[in-house]
Amino acid sequence: MKTIDELLSEGVAGKRVFVRADLNVPLDGTTITDDGRIRAVVPTVKALADAGARVIVASHLGRPKGAPDPAFSLAPAAARLGELLGADVAFAEDTVGTSAEAAVAGLADGGVAVIENLRFNAGETSKDDAERAAFADRLAGLADVYVGDGFGAVHRKHASVFDLPKRLPHYAGYLIATEVGVLKKLTDDVKRPYVVALGGAKVSDKLAVIDQLLGKADRLLIGGGMAYTFLKAKGYEVGISLLQEDQIPAVQEYIERAEKNGVELVLPVDVLVAPEFPDLKTKAPANPTTVAADAIPADQEGLDIGPETRKLYASKLADAGTVFWNGPMGVFEHPDYAEGTKAVAQALVDAPGFTVVGGGDSAAAVRTLGFDETAFGHISTGGGASLEYLEGKTLPGLAALED
Repeated sequence: MKTIDELLSEGVAGKRVFVRADLNVPLDGTTITDDGRIRAVVPTVKALADAGARVIVASHLGRPKGAPDPAFSLAPAAARLGELLGADVAFAEDTVGTSAEAAVAGLADGGVAVIENLRFNAGETSKDDAERAAFADRLAGLADVYVGDGFGAVHRKHASVFDLPKRLPHYAGYLIATEVGVLKKLTDDVKRPYVVALGGAKVSDKLAVIDQLLGKADRLLIGGGMAYTFLKAKGYEVGISLLQEDQIPAVQEYIERAEKNGVELVLPVDVLVAPEFPDLKTKAPANPTTVAADAIPADQEGLDIGPETRKLYASKLADAGTVFWNGPMGVFEHPDYAEGTKAVAQALVDAPGFTVVGGGDSAAAVRTLGFDETAFGHISTGGGASLEYLEGKTLPGLAALED
């Protein structure tokens, strides 16, 4: 995989460089609530611009249905990128149409333009190879060189991620190079004990990575909504908690395999429960009750790990040589259910080894709860991509850059 440093050494002045970034940031209307992914691509964009390239930044945002939708416009992200660069950033109101062509044609050496949401064109995400290729051909017409730096999208076989690099000289940006280096530390060069903390809503989203980790990790800590399927698999009452009944047989098999392989599988010993899900808009007091994990009332819902579980999980992370954390421990967006996630984040800060926050909601939680990002070894920009890499899957966007 050739890197941006090699591209810069070859010279980029006057060249049109297409940077596939990941500007898929959360929005409240047009207000960005977490700009982490935009900040992550700044080093690549700045290095290219400083070297005199004409930089075209492209990304997806959300899940529009292959047509323009103002709710998913990249305009706020383009404005924020300009602020972070301290420079004017042009914005094209389409992807491969007259506005994009004009924006690119108007770039001077060192200039930067952002084109509109790639998913406003159905060819970006099409499963039809010909439709995807046609869109990639049009994107290729905008540029001379391709730089892949949207790690959060490399597990997608999309036109700008998979097809476009084949049409242009291609290089990995700083972010992707960093992310791949970190993931190798979690797979090829692991310092032990290797502890993995998994949370989030659905156990089905994590089954494949658990399957792999049962042969690699020393300890697995389970929290979030997915924990209740594990507790149910052990025969516990889980009330009206989030539950995937169809996954219980697989979870039971994993519990047995963990014991057989000598992997310590740690489940909550107590949880915070309430009769209904909290209001995340008003954040009105929820007044939860703490109960033992095997004593959840039939009419109550588990919404966070309890105080004893927080202590337990912190103790299991205290001597870790390597930690990977993906998924919050509870409904961290509400202050009454944020303590479990906060405790795990703090335990990572305190851990002596290399700590990785695996993107998605975990990264958002770290920022929302006020942690210093530099206190962690690495905060990934791609939760799904990180998990699929750890599952051992071939990621289309990385494979395209390696050709």
